[in-house]
Amino acid sequence: MDDSKYLQRGVSAKKEDVYKAIAGLDKGLFKNTFCKIYPDYFMGDQNFCSIVHADGAGTKSSLAYLYWKETGDLSVWRGIAQDSLVMNTDDLICAGAINNFLFCSIINRNKHLIPAEVLTEIIRGTNDFIEKMKTLGINIQYMGGETADLGDVVRTVTVDSTISCRMERSRVIKNEIKAGDVIVGFASFGQATYEDEYNSGIGSNGLTAARHDVLDHSYFNEYPETFDAEMKASLAYTGTKNVNDLFEQAPLNVGKLLLSPTRTYAPLMKVLLENHFENIHGAIHCSGGGQTKVLHYIENVHVIKDNLFPLPPVFKLIQQESKTSWKEMYQVFNMGHRLEIYCDEKIAEQLMAAATSFNIASRIVGSVETSEKNKLTIEGEFGKFEY
Repeated sequence: MDDSKYLQRGVSAKKEDVYKAIAGLDKGLFKNTFCKIYPDYFMGDQNFCSIVHADGAGTKSSLAYLYWKETGDLSVWRGIAQDSLVMNTDDLICAGAINNFLFCSIINRNKHLIPAEVLTEIIRGTNDFIEKMKTLGINIQYMGGETADLGDVVRTVTVDSTISCRMERSRVIKNEIKAGDVIVGFASFGQATYEDEYNSGIGSNGLTAARHDVLDHSYFNEYPETFDAEMKASLAYTGTKNVNDLFEQAPLNVGKLLLSPTRTYAPLMKVLLENHFENIHGAIHCSGGGQTKVLHYIENVHVIKDNLFPLPPVFKLIQQESKTSWKEMYQVFNMGHRLEIYCDEKIAEQLMAAATSFNIASRIVGSVETSEKNKLTIEGEFGKFEY
């Protein structure tokens, strides 16, 4: 998967157009925070701030549609509901917000293809995830939302959401990443104590590439509603796998590997920030941009990642089917950890011990050095790559 192939599918791992469009906008109260921090517009309290964040499940909903049509398994829509929530909460936790979120859902569907039972699964899945988070000390208030029938513009369904919260300014993670920091990575795969089954670690990024590069071309004719009508036939479903196929020793079939609900780190991050906030210098959600995401939040340092997790099966599957260069894989996918914390080495063991209590694997994946310009080096079993 070279850049031209990715762009021809209508997506960009680097989001150049997005960053260009927002270049002139106000950066908020703190320039390097993972989410933009606003003044406390509701109460006008100088000690507090406000955050509003919008995201969603992206094109993963198209894959859920295909899998549901192939298997009749409605439960995959619950995972899409979780994806939409977590892609918001887990950006917010990297800014230091860990509780009392206000959630609003936005579901746009093609009514001819997405019936009431699918909407029911999405909404119930949303509510069930919120209730589970409450048992773990994460309070998310479901404030309703918009469900619209937009068949003229939506091919199947989009599942998006907006979350807002208010927090103390003194508890904001400002991403003041500095030389001497170590990087603690927290696995995106496995089965956390609050998850019902194995999580492949895929998250909700790179799914356009993943599904088209992995799944068999027979789906091109069977489900034309799952991709852009302007896409060339040679770019659609170019892999060799069916959704029910197995891959190596992975405990889920191919479809479920690609559809694993995005893991939330909110329960873990709540513990970490309550106990170690003063020694945490930065937190990055390795979402869009994968392992290179950190480059947007550093100043004059060289980030070195040279002890990443062994590659989870889902990313091995994607690379084998797509023949994507390893350098590009690290730019598109999280490759094994979606949360990384930059901190004093003295607290690294304590952070990892907290992760173990949730059955989330963790390790020191790298370190930070001084540099005249922002730089990232990834080095491991697949080579050395510089960004």
